[in-house]
Amino acid sequence: MTMKERESNLEALRIVAMMAVIGVHLDGAALDLPKPSMDIAALPARDWWRLIVEAFTIIGVNCFTLISGYFGIRFTLKSFLRFAGQCVFYGVGICTVVMLLRVATGGVWQWSEWGESWLVFTHTDLWYVPAYLGLFILSPLLNAGVKGLTRRQFGLMLAAFVAMNVYAGWLQGGRFNATGYTIVQLVMMYLIGRYLGEYVQLRGNKQLRYAAISVYIVASLLTAVMGVYADSLTTFAYNQPLVIASSVALFVAFATMQFRSKVVNWLASGAFAAYLLHKNPYIWVQYVRPVTRQMWEDSSLLEFTALYIAATVAIYLAAVAIDQLRRIAKVKLSR
Repeated sequence: MTMKERESNLEALRIVAMMAVIGVHLDGAALDLPKPSMDIAALPARDWWRLIVEAFTIIGVNCFTLISGYFGIRFTLKSFLRFAGQCVFYGVGICTVVMLLRVATGGVWQWSEWGESWLVFTHTDLWYVPAYLGLFILSPLLNAGVKGLTRRQFGLMLAAFVAMNVYAGWLQGGRFNATGYTIVQLVMMYLIGRYLGEYVQLRGNKQLRYAAISVYIVASLLTAVMGVYADSLTTFAYNQPLVIASSVALFVAFATMQFRSKVVNWLASGAFAAYLLHKNPYIWVQYVRPVTRQMWEDSSLLEFTALYIAATVAIYLAAVAIDQLRRIAKVKLSR
């Protein structure tokens, strides 16, 4: 099934998930999260703001992977080249612009630095890129394994896999997946998405949608409260049980919807570009993070909230626009 054939409900979630990724970076990654105070009543408003925002946006990566699992990754040379090409475009493109500006201002072109920008799967600060490559490579095996199992067998295997990740990984700090920033986490969320896609009827179920929204809100609020008592790596780990629950709940809420929108599908096509753009080290370290911190220090909480929302939307829309230019250039070069 191609993106053009899909309904827009999960494309809308793709947009929301990537905006959540941007949002979580503008919050915890840029501002740092408060240390556990062990006192809810005494927690300042700004600390509550950071914890609540982090709790509601930490679902981005999990939801993005759930979508891949629900539809199933189609492993082909063309799809690999498309993925790799997009990563190279932003990695090399941004580095090239930086080098040109450096030379224009009297600096020196660093050939070794520029050369490393081509190594998008190894020399990168974007952990999701090599992790998703691993998931991409494993997808034919995962898809075939799912097809070879009965629903009961798949359900038991998946439950055991989730339990292992939560207990041995998150609770016990297992190195294979202590905080969820690994291919193991992506495989788990992908398989949850596959199970929902294969065996659970979601479309049009309004009662399930309302229940899922409730679960998302409650699980997110509980995660925020947990941040008062536990460190941020533990609280906001991707394999933290409440984070998994809120991620799956939000996915289910969108999966039960039914609508089509060319605008939504078009906006969703630039979702991954938004990640590659704003979290690129040159842009993140030199611009996004310091500007966000300065806004936090100079603005009231209400003012910063407005700026935070505007920045999240602006980054996403800028990425969509740039990616459309990339697509146009690609089409013209291929003729």
